Amino acid sequence: MMRCVSLRPRRLEFRLLSARDLKYSRYPLILTARMKVVVIIPAAGLGTRMASPGSSRGKKPSASKQFTELGGTPILIHTLRKFAAVSAVSEIHIALRKNEISGFRAGLEKDGKKILQKTVNLVEGGEHRQHSVANALAAVTAAADDIVLVHDAVRPFVTPAIIEDVIRAAQKFGAAIAGFPAVDTVKQVERTADGAVITSTIPRERVVMAQTPQGFRYDVIRKAFDEATADGFMGTDEASLVERSGHQVAVVMGSARNIKITTPADLELAEFYLGKSATD
Repeated sequence: MMRCVSLRPRRLEFRLLSARDLKYSRYPLILTARMKVVVIIPAAGLGTRMASPGSSRGKKPSASKQFTELGGTPILIHTLRKFAAVSAVSEIHIALRKNEISGFRAGLEKDGKKILQKTVNLVEGGEHRQHSVANALAAVTAAADDIVLVHDAVRPFVTPAIIEDVIRAAQKFGAAIAGFPAVDTVKQVERTADGAVITSTIPRERVVMAQTPQGFRYDVIRKAFDEATADGFMGTDEASLVERSGHQVAVVMGSARNIKITTPADLELAEFYLGKSATD
């Protein structure tokens, strides 16, 4: 087990658990009849980085990145299929821009029949990811020990094993994310008028690259969001809100393939992974 320490002042500790550890009987994926797993997919972003290199600065892309086609199917549909295939998942809440809800609902009814085998709820997203997740969370009815997963709409190569490992760790620790060990050397810098100056080198064994899904007991994430809203705090992801709330966050092993598609280069890599998975 690697141990990674958050660089926040509180020095909250991350536990990096291997998939093998989480499959031991002491980390069983056991859901009682009354316990449920709810998935929130924030999908209201504009995806401006997905614009082609030759497009005008500030020009809106032809489609939001989550609706960009990957192998002829919108990225968001690929992502939703991964969660629909996990038996432990009972509900999926998708936060979308208001003007995209009706069209996406029609698309789901036409091409997403397997996804609709789960309870699917479409809600209006907000200006920022945190607002979108908060809106979806407000639509969730859950018990304190139910599990809430939040996953990037444009991270379609997540595996059932990663999803289930995050659920297990969230059950055990109350909060967990998928993460991948840093490969490159990580430098801490100080910004200057002329650029940036390195102030320290951070040991790679103390760093993980955060991925999703991020999973939490309902009472843990609800408390973190309520506190952030009351304080006007905006975090970079859900785990940052939970860390701020004083709760430890476990890290389970993600995957190098569990990429977030945000640029045309990412899309090219995704097409490669999709083609490779079809031949594996």
